[in-house]
Amino acid sequence: MSAILNPVVVLGGLGLLFGVLLSIASKVFAVYVDPKVEEILNALPGANCGACGFPGCAGLAGALADGKAPTNACTIGGQKVANHVAEILGVNAATFDKKVAVVLCQGDCDKAKDKYKYHGIKDCRIQTTLAGGQKECSYGCVGCGSCFDVCEFNAIRMINGIAVVNAENCTACNKCVEICPKNIIELVPYESHAVVKCMSKDPGKLVRSYCSVGCIGCQICVKNCPTDAFSFENNLARINYDKCINCMVCVEKCPTNAIDNTSIISEEFAKRFAS
Repeated sequence: MSAILNPVVVLGGLGLLFGVLLSIASKVFAVYVDPKVEEILNALPGANCGACGFPGCAGLAGALADGKAPTNACTIGGQKVANHVAEILGVNAATFDKKVAVVLCQGDCDKAKDKYKYHGIKDCRIQTTLAGGQKECSYGCVGCGSCFDVCEFNAIRMINGIAVVNAENCTACNKCVEICPKNIIELVPYESHAVVKCMSKDPGKLVRSYCSVGCIGCQICVKNCPTDAFSFENNLARINYDKCINCMVCVEKCPTNAIDNTSIISEEFAKRFAS
């Protein structure tokens, strides 16, 4: 009988001892957690996208509680989350200026020429290593959809060979910007509708030879902009969104339609994006 009871007693005693030791250790090595951190963390969307520049929502919550991040740091949460965080911290909420990703290329299968047909792995980074990609334009979207693959918010579709962003779904998480090997995806103010959707720095004559919607460097937009919102460098027009008033003069004047009015979404686009 003792052969059975002795091991049971020993194991029970060891279990009790370890339980006491763990209880003591948990108190000795306990890490204080600011209640505000937990409250802020619950207010954040929990996407852990890293767009704020911190390692996930927990990292941002800690930075907010320590005053090391602005209340509008969460791009996904927007003004609503900024207001909630400010309320928790007892400070004034910073104004949230919503931004959206825009693909600065319109050279789809109908508008841009190819120099070869690509049948490899659907990854823009891989295709770009092959002579800069299949398009004759070395600056354009290669259309393999790496940005689509990393988007967690259903904001990107591949339509007729190029990536297209739905501004209403975009949260400016920055993942598409980071993965694009051509560096043609940018975050622009949501309220700014005129966008030069071209990144080609080639001379206009060359651009015309491979793309019907590329910027040809005519500078008509620069000359006609009433607020001097355009700059021109390396054969390419660029918009200063702080000066842009959405008058759309540049959109109307551009001879190649390289400047797009992003506020206009056609029924055809909506249907194709939803499919």
